[in-house]
Amino acid sequence: MQAGHILAGLAPMSDMAFAVSSIIKVLLVFVVVLVTVAMLTLMERKVSAWMQDRLGPNRVGPGGLGQPVADGLKNILKEETNPAEANGVFFTLAPMLSIIPAMITFAVIPFAAPLPIFGTVVPMVIADLPVGVLFLMAFSSLGVYGIVMAGWASSNKYALLGGLRAGAQMISYEIALGLSLMSVFFLVGNVTLTEVIYTQQRMNMWFALPLSVSFFFFWISSFAETNRLPFDLPEAESELVTGYHTEYSAMKFSMFFISEYSHVLTVSALMATLFLGGWDVPGSFDDMLGYNAAGQWVGATPHWSITLLTFGAFALKTFLFILIFMLVRWTVPRFRYDQVMDLGWKIMLPAALVAVVITAATVLGLDSYGVRFEDKFLGIFPTYALVLTVVNGIMLAAVLWLMDRGHTLGGTGAMEDKRIHAREVARRRSEQMRVRLTTPRAGAR
Repeated sequence: MQAGHILAGLAPMSDMAFAVSSIIKVLLVFVVVLVTVAMLTLMERKVSAWMQDRLGPNRVGPGGLGQPVADGLKNILKEETNPAEANGVFFTLAPMLSIIPAMITFAVIPFAAPLPIFGTVVPMVIADLPVGVLFLMAFSSLGVYGIVMAGWASSNKYALLGGLRAGAQMISYEIALGLSLMSVFFLVGNVTLTEVIYTQQRMNMWFALPLSVSFFFFWISSFAETNRLPFDLPEAESELVTGYHTEYSAMKFSMFFISEYSHVLTVSALMATLFLGGWDVPGSFDDMLGYNAAGQWVGATPHWSITLLTFGAFALKTFLFILIFMLVRWTVPRFRYDQVMDLGWKIMLPAALVAVVITAATVLGLDSYGVRFEDKFLGIFPTYALVLTVVNGIMLAAVLWLMDRGHTLGGTGAMEDKRIHAREVARRRSEQMRVRLTTPRAGAR
C-alpha cells in the first residue's frame, strides 16, 4: 500500500516536479539533520549538567544557544595532526566512511504526512523505497567499517582495541536488531516504512504494545549500535583514552562526533516510526490516509496544516527517544565486556528467535480465525492488538527475568567465583602434576 495508491484522486507528479521536489527535500532534510545534530550536542551537555546539578554551557549566546557554533568554529580553526606511524590514506578516509552512512540512512524515513501542493501531492520522505527497512539496515551497518579502519590506521594500541571492540559489539547486536524487525514485517507484510505507519493506523494501536518484546530488543540493540552508554566499550574513556578516535583532532574528530549523534537521531526516528506510529496522530487522520473509522477504503484529503501537525508529532516522538539516550548515559554504569557479549549472544539472540516464532504463530492463529485489525473486543479494544499485547507482555516478563544479573548475567560476585574456581582448578592440576613427577614409576629402581 504505497502513498501514491492511497492518495487517490490527486494528479500524479510529473517527472520535472518529482526531480525538483526531491532536490528540495534532500537539501532541507540534510540541513535540518545537521542543525539538529549540532543542537543535540548542546542538549546533551545541558541534560548532563541538569543531572549533575550544574549550569552547563551558558556563556555563548542566550542560555548557551551559540555553543554549538563556537565549538564548530573552534574545530575548523584547529590544526590537524596525523600520527607519524599512521596510514595517511585510511586515517583520512575513516571519518568519511563513518559519517556518510549516518547521513544517508535518514533518507528513507517518512517525517510527515504527504503535502498537497500545486495540484499534486508530495510524500514527505526523500526516497520511499520498496526495500526501505532493508536499505536502512544495510547502510547503517557500514558505519562499523569507518570505526575499525580508524582504529587500525591510527597505529595506536588503544585505538585498535576500541575499533575491534566496536566491530565485535555491532555484529553481535545487529542480529538481535534484525530479528526484532521480523515481527513488524509479519504484521505489515511489507518493508516500506510508509506502510508500517499505515498499518499501525489500521490497527488503532502503535506497535510498542502489541510488539513490546521486539520494541525492547530494538531499543537495547540501538544503544549497542550507536556505542552509547552502557555499551560505550569502543570508547571507554577510563580504559582506552577515547577509543578508536584517540589520535583524531580538529574536523576529523568532529566528523566522528557528528556521525555518533546522526546515528542517535536516525535510530530514534526509526524507533518512533516502527513502534510509535511515526508521524501518526491517533484518531485524527483516518480519512486522509485512506481508511475511515469502519476500516472502509475512502479518498484522501491532505492539507498543509495536517502535514505541519504530523511533522511536529514525529519530531516530538523522536526527541523523546533522544532524551532517553541522554538520560541513560548519566544513569547506568558501563557493562564489562564479557557482560556485553553474554547479553548479546546468550540472552538476546535466543530470546529474539523464540519471540519471532511465538509472534508468527500468534499472527497465523489470528488470521486463521478471521480476526481483522478493525475488530473490537467489547466494542472498545482492538482485538488483534489486544491478543498480541497479552502474548508479548508474557514474553517480555520472561525476558526481563532472564536479564536479571542473578540469573544469567554475572555480576562482580559471579566474576570472583569464576576466578576462585579457575585458581582451584589450576591448583589441583598443579598438585596432580607434582604427584606424577614425584611418584616413582612401576618397575623403576
